Amino acid sequence: MIASGAAVARLRRDLIAAVGSECVRTTPEELAAYGFDAYTDVHAPVAAVLPHDAAAVSAIVRVARAHGVPIVARGAGTGLCGAAVPLEGGIVISFARMNRIRAIDARNRRARVEPGVANAALSAAAARYGLFFGPDPSSQTIATLGGNAATNAGGAHAFAYGSMNANVLGLTFVDVDGEACTVRADDAGYDLIGVLVGSEGTLAIVTELELRLLRVPRAVRVGVAAFADIERASEAVSEIVGDAIAATALEIMDRTVVRAVEAHYAAGFPVDAGAVLLIEVAGEPEDVADAERALTRIVAKHGALSYRSATSAREREGLWASRKGAAGALGRIAPNYYIQDATVPRTRLPRAIADVERIAARHAIPIGNVVHAGDGNLHPLLLFDRRDARQVAAVAAAGDAILDACIALGGTISGEHGIGYEKRETLSRVFDRNDLATMLRVRDVFDPARRFNPGKIFPSACDEVTAPTPTETGALA
Repeated sequence: MIASGAAVARLRRDLIAAVGSECVRTTPEELAAYGFDAYTDVHAPVAAVLPHDAAAVSAIVRVARAHGVPIVARGAGTGLCGAAVPLEGGIVISFARMNRIRAIDARNRRARVEPGVANAALSAAAARYGLFFGPDPSSQTIATLGGNAATNAGGAHAFAYGSMNANVLGLTFVDVDGEACTVRADDAGYDLIGVLVGSEGTLAIVTELELRLLRVPRAVRVGVAAFADIERASEAVSEIVGDAIAATALEIMDRTVVRAVEAHYAAGFPVDAGAVLLIEVAGEPEDVADAERALTRIVAKHGALSYRSATSAREREGLWASRKGAAGALGRIAPNYYIQDATVPRTRLPRAIADVERIAARHAIPIGNVVHAGDGNLHPLLLFDRRDARQVAAVAAAGDAILDACIALGGTISGEHGIGYEKRETLSRVFDRNDLATMLRVRDVFDPARRFNPGKIFPSACDEVTAPTPTETGALA
């Protein structure tokens, strides 16, 4: 933390000297924009810097180190757990200007991008080569690839194509000393990409990513199966996966969400259904046709009220746009929503959803459910009015109870949104003291002073734990 106005002035002066005044933001009005993310809590930094390149990032880190202040890296601010919020002030590095696609290697199906590139922009650029990028969070039109890597984002197609950790082939990053380093998936030794992806900016600041691209499938079909309730839709998902049908996405929306989405988008979802299952299959035309025949058999077996396939690319895109815009459509029901993110074993989805609905009813909170059903990732949306203190307290209690219910079913507290500071105190529910101590040792190797994104991921009790000595870790002198 910076103790005085004079210290703030010196920090700002040194940042301007390092990267130029046009890159540095210091007025209260400017800084307000960098003090929150989609989780909404506001903690303004003392300076925000918008570098043009990796060299400027290194210079900023060196200034921060000289002044002993923290740094928070920021993409588009679409995160839902407060990971991009500068809890301790300091410097925010915004990657809004580092948004260039450096190269697309179509032959090897790879792309090199800066962290500020929007997720959907990469697929748009790769489309001319018949390629696309697999992970597709609902915010993909604005969410950045650097932020996606920080939280290990996935999206509707993570079931088939994997989350970010399966699609990052290389990273260039700046360490706590301001030095640039590059690691690649085919390097010998430890998998440092696996360590860095999902670390939410607590270990290093990524300045370039090398990403896997996929071939656009020759045929794609998207179908909508309507069910009387969400439990039957979940049971159909379990059989689809168990039968090894090559679905690329399996998404469930409950009645509340379907009605809001249909009122907003008019995409053709059946509003009288208790739940709908959105199913995508992709591949060679004959394989897709075989898969769809199998799907219609399975959903009928589990009591589907109806099943229809999109008949055109435009209709397919409309279905997906409405699914990915579901959270915004719920503004028709309540002025605010709180989205939870937890994962359970796929076979426990019916029980998990029943628990979620029971918890919401107990706290008298309306709820809408969207589920990445293929990988058991629940996104219950708790609907409320933040002007009502009772509702705010009820939503917080319900969200906490949902996490406990998912843990009890063998699940975990985050599927793709990360931990940030929203869930930091719940991490000890899934990891014991030894687990947390081991993670902290990894962090302290990268950043012993813990100046990169402090106050995130780990419970507050861990803030007082100092880095172990070489003797404690068993390292050689």
